[in-house]
Amino acid sequence: MYFNDVHIIYYVVAAILGLFVGQIVDWANKRLPEYKSVFSKDFFIETKMNFKPNYILMLLTSAIYVTLIYTYGIKTTLIANLDLIKFMILTPMLLSAFIIDFRLQIIPNRLNLAIFEVGIIFAFLYGLSSVVITIDMLLGMLAGAGIFLLITLLGGLFYGKEAMGFGDVKLMGALGLFFGLSNIIIITLVSFLIGAILSIFLLITKLKKSDEYIPFGPFIVIATFISMYIPFEQIKQVLIQIFTLGMYKG
Repeated sequence: MYFNDVHIIYYVVAAILGLFVGQIVDWANKRLPEYKSVFSKDFFIETKMNFKPNYILMLLTSAIYVTLIYTYGIKTTLIANLDLIKFMILTPMLLSAFIIDFRLQIIPNRLNLAIFEVGIIFAFLYGLSSVVITIDMLLGMLAGAGIFLLITLLGGLFYGKEAMGFGDVKLMGALGLFFGLSNIIIITLVSFLIGAILSIFLLITKLKKSDEYIPFGPFIVIATFISMYIPFEQIKQVLIQIFTLGMYKG
């Protein structure tokens, strides 16, 4: 049986793998803020003695893996499958960034460094088939970090406090290696749009006070997942219509 030209066995394997990875993410979310190693013998000891499955995170990761395979398919060569592979590796790190920043208002340096390291590896792998792609990924890194660093510095200059945390700056720089120049700009715009909408909602419903800090990392993560599933041109057209109030007819 096939779905979108992919045999059902791949979906089953992806779903099972997602359950396992989701539980590792839950473990990482406890270890990273404490500056502890994620992959250690403690994982097996803790799992054996006091295993508490995070069903929501496990099912979410599983669902993401299955839908990624449906979206990107299974190709015949390693290079052709790089988009799928990199996003499956990136997914648990994004989920950790979302949860930790939402709970603690930080994105651990070790997590950002891991995203950056994986991004560099993929930039090299893409370079085996096209140096142009690698250059675009490096430009994405510079643009992602540069835009958010500029916002942070301007916030400090005009308001006397950081408009963005440096964790957000590092995260965007690392993500630029995965998405390239054009897509990281799209992620930036979408994250600000989502951030504005949700922030207004939180303030109106009084779930957050006007002087209360709202972490931006979760907005970046949501925008990143949107870019994984929706093609660049489609997102661009939607953004153009939103920012021009529907007046653009090109």
